[in-house]
Amino acid sequence: MGRGAESCGQPCLPIFSLKNPAAVLQLRFRHLQSCREVFTPFINMAKPLKPPLFKSITAGESSYSSQNSSSPEVIEKVGKAVAEGDLQKVIYTVKEEMQSKSRYTVKIAVTGDSGNGMSSFVNALRLIGHEEEDSAPTGVVRTTQKPACYSSFHFPYVELWDLPGTGVTAQSMESYLDEMQFSAYDLIIIIASEQFSSNHVKLAEAMQRMRKRFYVVWTKLDRDISTSTFPEPQLLQSIQKNIRENLQKAQVRDPPIFLVSCFSPSFHDFLDLRETLRKDIHNIRYRDPLETLSQVCDKCINNKALSLKEDLMFTKHLEAAVSPPYDIADLERSLDTYQKLFGVDNESLRRVAQSTGRPEMSTRALQFQDLIKMDRRLRLMMCFVVNILLRVLGSPWWFGLWDVVTRYFRHQRQKRIIEIVAKNTKTSLRRALEDYTLPPEILCEGSGVPSSGIQAASGSFCIEP
Repeated sequence: MGRGAESCGQPCLPIFSLKNPAAVLQLRFRHLQSCREVFTPFINMAKPLKPPLFKSITAGESSYSSQNSSSPEVIEKVGKAVAEGDLQKVIYTVKEEMQSKSRYTVKIAVTGDSGNGMSSFVNALRLIGHEEEDSAPTGVVRTTQKPACYSSFHFPYVELWDLPGTGVTAQSMESYLDEMQFSAYDLIIIIASEQFSSNHVKLAEAMQRMRKRFYVVWTKLDRDISTSTFPEPQLLQSIQKNIRENLQKAQVRDPPIFLVSCFSPSFHDFLDLRETLRKDIHNIRYRDPLETLSQVCDKCINNKALSLKEDLMFTKHLEAAVSPPYDIADLERSLDTYQKLFGVDNESLRRVAQSTGRPEMSTRALQFQDLIKMDRRLRLMMCFVVNILLRVLGSPWWFGLWDVVTRYFRHQRQKRIIEIVAKNTKTSLRRALEDYTLPPEILCEGSGVPSSGIQAASGSFCIEP
């Protein structure tokens, strides 16, 4: 390591510097990052490169695809802060990003077969009549020849796009999808009436393939009720069943399905539709980008944990810093060290609590006693029988013949502590980001009373055995 360190201009720290193990490990960690370019050619010759501590992660990796994605600069900034264990900077960066999303324009496309009443639905959703000046033109023949954009004060910063219908021209569904550019929209509403045709199924298949939020809305329900010989409840159930069966045949997951009458927007499923739409607009505007950034944090934490577990320099340094391998003080110091590296130690949590406006919160990092109680695997590796065995194998009588075994147990314990700290960091950071970056009205409609993400870091979390 001496020559490699000299070639990159960074002095090597002696592994026997034990005054502050956490500080030494942090410097080692940064030193390894600066030396990466120097050692890359040699590592390539010996084995594949380990994952970097952070990497650019494509926006839109949440459950749904949306145009409301964060810039690569923001993603990289968040990744670097996580890699450095600066959770305070992570929260500030994500908070600023969420504030910038408050006026993001959500684009909603309304599509379906021509004659299904897409334009009438757009007017009903906007709560305006067909005769008003800004209404979408309607008629018994095809009236929408090209995409038309509408807005409504009921849905601020939302564009409703009335698209030309399918099934009139000889164009294929593939060319229709390309021409309408569905990738530019955040949510799709598929309008159907009279029958749920193969075009509707193909549209649903395409939306699922593109990971787009979409609804199926059955319009002209008033006409169906007036002409049907079945009782209304049976008719509604039959329409729902028919739509679901057609979608299931195409292996399309059940989307939200609403049965409405555009001439009676206060009855049937129209109120549920409007409420679901309002919530999804908030999800597109806030929760989707937050989920993407949370996934960035999770991957960076995983990469950091993997680098710590695989880098022998760290484990060798810890070996030099402790007494026998069965000493509990060894693992207590390790827990404290790794929590400082991940930014979930007592001091870091205190700074985060103050910066987020909750200085009165009692923040406490994970304690070793809690760790042993919660994690079955670590408890097994710390049991009396294993400690006695390590004492016997570590005896000088064996002249170091069992050093490999004792080192193996030491490394397994260290790796398990890293895994637990990483899991705790991901859980705590996710909750903190949700609590302190989402607007209060979004939190209230989500899970009721906001939970404390920093409180989760104080030991009130569950570790999988």
